[in-house]
Amino acid sequence: MGLNLVHKILGAHLVEGSLSSGEEIAIRVDQTLTQDATGTMAYLQFETMGIPRIKTELSVSYVDHNTLQVGFENADDHRYLQTVAAKYGVHYSKAGNGICHQVHVERFGVPGKTMLGSDSHTPTGGGIGMIAIGVGGLDVAVAMGGGAFFMPRPKVVKVNLTGAFQPFVSAKDVILKLLSIMTTKGNVGKIVEYAGPALAHLSVPERATIANMGAELGVTTSVFPSDEQTRAFLKAQKREEAWTPLSADADAAYDQVIEIDLSALEPMVAQPHSPDNIGTVVSLKGKKVNQVCIGSCTNSSLRDLVVVAEMLKGRHVHPDVELVIAPGSRQVEMEAAKRGLLATFLMAGARVGESACGFCIGSGHAPGSGEVSVRSNNRNFKGRSGTADAMIYLASPETCVACALTGEFTDPRTLGITAAAFELPEAFTIDDSMVLVPPADGSAVEVVRGPNIGEPPKTLPLPDAITKHVLLKVGDKITTDHIMPAGQYLKYRSNIPKYADVVFIGVDPNFAQRAKEAGGGFVVAGDSYGQGSSREHAAICPSYLGVKGVMAKAIERIHKANLVNFGILPLLFTDAADYERIQQGDTFSLKNLHGSLKNGKVLEVKDETQNFTFKVKVDVTDRQAAILMDGGMLNHIAKGGK
Repeated sequence: MGLNLVHKILGAHLVEGSLSSGEEIAIRVDQTLTQDATGTMAYLQFETMGIPRIKTELSVSYVDHNTLQVGFENADDHRYLQTVAAKYGVHYSKAGNGICHQVHVERFGVPGKTMLGSDSHTPTGGGIGMIAIGVGGLDVAVAMGGGAFFMPRPKVVKVNLTGAFQPFVSAKDVILKLLSIMTTKGNVGKIVEYAGPALAHLSVPERATIANMGAELGVTTSVFPSDEQTRAFLKAQKREEAWTPLSADADAAYDQVIEIDLSALEPMVAQPHSPDNIGTVVSLKGKKVNQVCIGSCTNSSLRDLVVVAEMLKGRHVHPDVELVIAPGSRQVEMEAAKRGLLATFLMAGARVGESACGFCIGSGHAPGSGEVSVRSNNRNFKGRSGTADAMIYLASPETCVACALTGEFTDPRTLGITAAAFELPEAFTIDDSMVLVPPADGSAVEVVRGPNIGEPPKTLPLPDAITKHVLLKVGDKITTDHIMPAGQYLKYRSNIPKYADVVFIGVDPNFAQRAKEAGGGFVVAGDSYGQGSSREHAAICPSYLGVKGVMAKAIERIHKANLVNFGILPLLFTDAADYERIQQGDTFSLKNLHGSLKNGKVLEVKDETQNFTFKVKVDVTDRQAAILMDGGMLNHIAKGGK
């Protein structure tokens, strides 16, 4: 039996475990990336390890989230990031150079390499043939220090792509279709591998779009083969030497196979408030649209902007619609300027945004109260846009333009416009002057720390018994945006005491104060708790407030790892009916935690308030159990653990 592509790449990097048996493997990490919203804490954590220089082949620190620099806090973070990068050997991509995932595929991604990124959309790198995984910042810090990355032994899902796109159907419709099949839950521990004859005419930017939104499936990552399309892209980036052919063996085995015929797809849309609430554009025909935003790390490539410009040429945005277009990188923006695309956007009545995350993370361009916004980004969680009651829909750039021109949901195939054909340029405009290369010896560099720069909070070893209240009970699909909001609060990412004040603020404004008064406690949740962003602050800040455990029906992969890293017990109900009985404010008593973690990982919980007992499973490996016993990853590393 041959090997699939996932096993080929992981096998070449395997340092512990087996791809054919066992529950956990460990891999060597070649590259890392961080962004400023998560990176500041990651580098603060790296500094505590006392390692004089990074040990990865390449690490890049990007500034793409907090680029508006409202107040001194963002600018202070950026200065810290620039100086700490120079000191420890990290490349630094300045604000304005572009979104980390777009820039990394353009300038640094290498087929067959492994990468960890402190952003959940790091799997965008799978579009160029990497095993690129989104994780919490502490996992990135460990990798930069030479540590292996531990992960569940993956199940591999093959998605076989056949056929060819109809006009105005594109890569975004592929991943929306897959979301309708796999949904956002039940995919923990899976890796999606794309294959099939359709790949012959699917460019790297299109592949990156699909791999990017694989994060919404809840899978570990997604990966495409490295073929002639990959080679052509790297050649245009003047990096052809980085190319290597990579593909699965013809007789490779998979745990699941899904077939998607591109010729059968139609323009699709993710409806509020989840990326897997999938419908067709036709089904929404006539529904009024107030705002359209095109960009983000999902759909901001030159390919996307060329298509958008061709559709807008000689036309004007509907008078009731605000259209925002943001190139994904400085390279894309320069190419767009050379080709006259920016002028086309402006003449059509669009606003051109900075090459940054912007509207996708609620950092600007929030819609009006109750308004409908159609966006090409990847998430439409309630309130993420910055407007609590806005209705956010996700669609392809082609559908976005159709909505912007007509002021309502419109199938782009009905506009009477000839579809644009995009051809990869022979050579992109290359200017890496906004990427600062670290000196060979950074020992003399002084790291600049403004007053908003804190330090990683300290945690204590796990006690053998805990008696605490249920601080909060929530339902299904609680995202990391619900736990730790972004937008206006992002500037406090390096100031944990300040940021902790807004834990769950959109769910329960009194949560932080109640947690402080109670000395911590438990959070009880339903299905898919912690989905969405990789932000480890959704574990750091609750830990700072004294949260000892999260009891849920299911906890998503990245968030579970972050909970462990900061000493919070990830607990799963063995009987879902127990979730229904529990009330917010109940007092829980847990005993013999140490013994239970070492033997079976099943805990008995007594609800002292209602006088009943139930069981929960501590959903961790033996290695993670040891981390929890030590009170978190930093304590564990200090004791010589891995």
